[in-house]
Amino acid sequence: MAAKQYKASLLIVEDEESLREALKLNMELEDYEVTTVDNGPAAIKAVKNEYFDLIILDIMLPEMDGITVCETIRMQHNDVPILFLSARNSSADRVEGLKKGGDDYLTKPFNLEELLLRVDKLVTKNKKMKEPQTFSDVYEFAGCSIDFGAHECIDKDKKTRELSKKEAALLRLLTEHEGEVVSREQILQIVWGYNVYPTTRTIDNFILNFRKFFEKDSRNPRHFHSIRGIGYKFTK
Repeated sequence: MAAKQYKASLLIVEDEESLREALKLNMELEDYEVTTVDNGPAAIKAVKNEYFDLIILDIMLPEMDGITVCETIRMQHNDVPILFLSARNSSADRVEGLKKGGDDYLTKPFNLEELLLRVDKLVTKNKKMKEPQTFSDVYEFAGCSIDFGAHECIDKDKKTRELSKKEAALLRLLTEHEGEVVSREQILQIVWGYNVYPTTRTIDNFILNFRKFFEKDSRNPRHFHSIRGIGYKFTK
C-alpha cells in the first residue's frame, strides 16, 4: 500500500482528559496529525491560526459549549468539517447540532471503529471538495490566455509574460472555481501548503499583479475580485 503523501490534520476539543488522550492516541495510530484543546475559546484560537481537515468537538465544554464554538467557526466563513461528540442522544439535540453547522453527530459512549469510519469519511469528502477538477492546460478569457503547463500567459496587451509556479497555481485554482468564492484558507493550504498561515497580504499582492496583467481597468476589476473578509473570486 502506498504511503500517504499528506497527513490529514485533526483538532480534538474535549475537556475530559482521559477521553481526550485516548482519542489523540487512536487518531495518531490512524496516521493523523492531532492537536488537542480542552475548552471552546482555545478551539476558536486554534482554528484561526491553523488549517484543520476535521474538528472532533465535544458539546459539553467549560466556558463555551460546542454548539457556540461551531457557530463561531461558521461565522468566520470556515467550512472545516465538524463532528460533534455528545452525551446527549435525543433527536432534538442531534438536529440542533446539525442545524448549527455540524457535519456529523455521535453520542457517547461510542464505538471506536464507528468513530474512525466517520472521521475517515468526512476527511475524504473534504479532501475531494478541496481538490480542483482536471482542466485543460490552457485557459482563455477576455482576449487573454494562461498556459499552466508552460507557466506563462498572454496579457491584455497581447504580451507574453512568464508566471512563477505559485502564480500559475493560484490562477489555476481561481479559474477552476470560476464564479465561486475561494477562501483565503483554501488558497494558502492548496497553493502554498501552509499549515500555520502567513499573512494574507501575500495573496493580495498576487491578485494586484493579476489585475495589472489582465484587467483593462485595474481599479474596477472585472475578473479578479477580493471578497472582503472571506477570499477571492474569478469571473470570466
